[in-house]
Amino acid sequence: MDDLYDEFGNFIGEAESDDDASSTGQAADAYVLGDDAEESEAGANDQQLMEIDDDGPSNAVILHEDKQYYPSASDVYGPDVEVLVQEEDTQLLTQPIIDPVIQKKFTIQEADLPPVRFSRDFLADLMNFPEQIRNVAIAGHLHHGKTAFMDMLVLETHDVQDQLEKKRGKKRDEQLRYTDVHVLERERGLSIKAAPMSLVLQSTKGKSHLFNMIDTPGHVNFVDEVAASVRLADGVVLVVDVVEGVQINTEQVIKHAVLEGLPMVLVVNKMDRLILELKLPPGDAYFKIKHVIEEVNKVIEDTLPGQGEKRRLSPEKGNVAFACSSMRWCFTLQSFAKMYADSYPGVNVEDFAIRLWGDIFFNPRSRKFTRRPKEDGAKRTFVNFVLEPIYKLYSHTLSESPKDLKATLAKLNIHLKPSQYKTDAKELLRLVCEQFFGPANGFVDMIVKHIPSPAEGAKRMLERYYTGPLESKTAASMGSCNQDGPLVIHVTKLFNSSDAKTFNAFGRVLSGTAKPVQSVRVLGEGYTLEDEEDMVVATVTDTWIAESRYNIPTDGIPAGNWVLLGGVDNSIVKSATLVAQKLPDEEDAYIFRPVKHLFESVFKVAVEPINPSELPKMLDGLRKINKSYPLVTTKVEESGEHVVLGTGELYMDCVLHDLRRLYADMELKVSDPVTRFCETVVETSAIKCYALTPNKKNKLTMVAEPLDPGIAEDIESGAVNIKDPVRKVGKFFEDNYGYDLLASRNIWAFGPDDMGPNILQNDTLPSDVDQKLLRAVRDTIRQGFSWATREGPLCEEPIRNAKFRVMDVNLAPEAIFRGGGQIIPTARRACYSSFLMASPRLMEPVYSCSMIGPADAVASLYTVLARRRGHVLQDGPIAGTPLYSVKGLLPVIDSFGFETDLRIHTQGQATLSLVFDRWSIVPGDPLDRDIKLRPLEPASAQATARDFVLKTRRRKGLAEDVTISKFLEPELFRSLKETGIL
Repeated sequence: MDDLYDEFGNFIGEAESDDDASSTGQAADAYVLGDDAEESEAGANDQQLMEIDDDGPSNAVILHEDKQYYPSASDVYGPDVEVLVQEEDTQLLTQPIIDPVIQKKFTIQEADLPPVRFSRDFLADLMNFPEQIRNVAIAGHLHHGKTAFMDMLVLETHDVQDQLEKKRGKKRDEQLRYTDVHVLERERGLSIKAAPMSLVLQSTKGKSHLFNMIDTPGHVNFVDEVAASVRLADGVVLVVDVVEGVQINTEQVIKHAVLEGLPMVLVVNKMDRLILELKLPPGDAYFKIKHVIEEVNKVIEDTLPGQGEKRRLSPEKGNVAFACSSMRWCFTLQSFAKMYADSYPGVNVEDFAIRLWGDIFFNPRSRKFTRRPKEDGAKRTFVNFVLEPIYKLYSHTLSESPKDLKATLAKLNIHLKPSQYKTDAKELLRLVCEQFFGPANGFVDMIVKHIPSPAEGAKRMLERYYTGPLESKTAASMGSCNQDGPLVIHVTKLFNSSDAKTFNAFGRVLSGTAKPVQSVRVLGEGYTLEDEEDMVVATVTDTWIAESRYNIPTDGIPAGNWVLLGGVDNSIVKSATLVAQKLPDEEDAYIFRPVKHLFESVFKVAVEPINPSELPKMLDGLRKINKSYPLVTTKVEESGEHVVLGTGELYMDCVLHDLRRLYADMELKVSDPVTRFCETVVETSAIKCYALTPNKKNKLTMVAEPLDPGIAEDIESGAVNIKDPVRKVGKFFEDNYGYDLLASRNIWAFGPDDMGPNILQNDTLPSDVDQKLLRAVRDTIRQGFSWATREGPLCEEPIRNAKFRVMDVNLAPEAIFRGGGQIIPTARRACYSSFLMASPRLMEPVYSCSMIGPADAVASLYTVLARRRGHVLQDGPIAGTPLYSVKGLLPVIDSFGFETDLRIHTQGQATLSLVFDRWSIVPGDPLDRDIKLRPLEPASAQATARDFVLKTRRRKGLAEDVTISKFLEPELFRSLKETGIL
């Protein structure tokens, strides 16, 4: 065929179509005779074969769409590879057709295990000796130096100096912040998540101990992390800034530790501020330090009156340490006395340490200690032997020339390199202090002496939190930290992996040994022997020793230690109990009680995806948020809104950041923040309200009344746990309030668990009620009560502090007429109608507001608070400082933007803390229809409740107003109309 075309593709021969080929061939054959014809035919066949085998260049014209300039994907990769054809206009040129795999990283992690100054094998060996272990939580107020204190211990045990030098190249004064691994923690400069670390530290006698420590956030919004961390600890290290003293979060931590029965030690931090910032003389500095310690003791005494002396913190007891975490030094009176004993061998450390605090004076000429100064130059021992040497050390280091300083330091046996004398003052002071004070051995001694070991602390955990019998073999194994016993792990925290796709469970091994590839039962918070729905079987895939920035994989972690578990997080939401598949003597498995938090989540926003097709992605993100933050609550409102509840603005900002960037990786539409409300009653129902079932065969009569304040306080404070066994709760109320809740004919219940307390009580039923029928419908009436108290009639918010008395019950004898579908909605309607007839009121959450700032900022706080329905409770100077402290109350719904507003008015000089304090009744009657509300105008004080109810109903998509007739029976409603009650 090639010879029919020239080199430009022009036809030069005869063209034949396939259809004409046969006729053309026949015509040609007519002119060929005999053998010639056969030769011609054979030649044609040979020509065809040649054409098929010829792969040389062709001059044939090929259409554009048939041309192939490059090999196709099928040619390159073979027929087994799927080929995707992508149109040009469906994707940007900057975006690849197939996105490369990107490994996202949201936490700071060490690439390899960093070098440490102890053997990790030794650390693993120490885990087998519970008496050498201490589990402690470091807690305190914001910016009081908790993370810096952990840095001091990390630098003492880890060789991470190169990291510090690397950071100083960028920003010289920036601290290490080794336990702040979340991206937001680095950006904001504050801790958001609790961070555990296991360190081997030595006492003054050179004995090594394993310290399992957890650094907790100091901001009041993240106090849920503190509660979850403290549950696993045997003691609390309270860190207090010596200048600011006891602040609002310090009080929260102290109260929580005291109520939980946890031993506590105190670290008075930032001691250098007395010298460099306040410039107080040593004598005045002593009184400032003493004042701070007494503030702490006062909070302890106020929390549990009469037990303050037993828990008293005092330096001479050895449970108070003094520190400057930025300069990396820490000492107790005992460790400081040992420094003198090392220089003067005749000094008795214990006797000398006792004399270093209080009204004990040292007379220099007679060299005697007396209760009162006997000589002119006599000074308090703490001033003379502790503060003045530290003041002199600071003074010489900062003021002397390198030559003079070298001579001075040589007398103290402190030797620096020549280049170190040329560093900046802060670094030079740090180097001098490190050699003068040495490692934090005094801190180790204090913890070992005053915080119990896991073997001693397990008894407290079992008595307070374990729901099972303490006489069982499993409980005995937990009480003795038996590493050969049945496995029991209490999990209170979930940490996300660096790519935020999975979670690892953090808990305490109470019995047995946690090992990889181990099958366990995961018991959730709702697990009971009667209802085993909240239980799954999972396999532990990994066990690690948690070290914040890195995890040490291990083949087993024995009882008494903290463990990080992989593979068991799927069914854990907040906390859980992990038990072995088989317990001794086939004992029943019991859980540890859920973590009790210091306050509630009252700050609420609604979220929805901008792209509706990404709803499943958002729901998965909300599920992960629920796991990551202990006090976050996510739920779906009746209107279909997806609501997230948190503790405050900063808390919610971090939650939404994690939802957008870490867990859902999508853009969200977020509503304006609102608060959750509660509904309550202030009077007893004016009449007995009854409700009929839809089939008219059953009748339920109720009365609502306010709950006894003492009962509400007992339930909220934890004096009685409504989830305890029935007989235990019943006995408490019988002994304290005379309620015979255990009587067989009483229907009683508490609810709802998250907002309570409310009581359904049945001590006023007539004697002719059929008890057999009553028992048959008891559970369904309870369900109706729970439904009603969970979503009240005013605006579908929980009912609080209300008691519902069942006055009469008329039931159909046939079981088919009194099923759950008949009784449950009827019990709910009876609760609603009696509630609306008992002067219902709306309750709102109130923040306790605490501000620290200069004296001229106080007036600004008064002004800003007054504009937001808040008021000041007290104000006054902070002793020994130029700062003022102001405390007040502020409704949560009026707190949005309050912190920014205050900072603008005070030019950024004031720091503010807002923490949930109480529920307060909103002024006004929410059912008063005579109140006229005008748009874009603020409601008057007495119209506030009505305004909140209408706006909340409108936001939830409910009917505009509450209609009492909707819940009352028609006959009852008509009679009330006629009598003028309605």
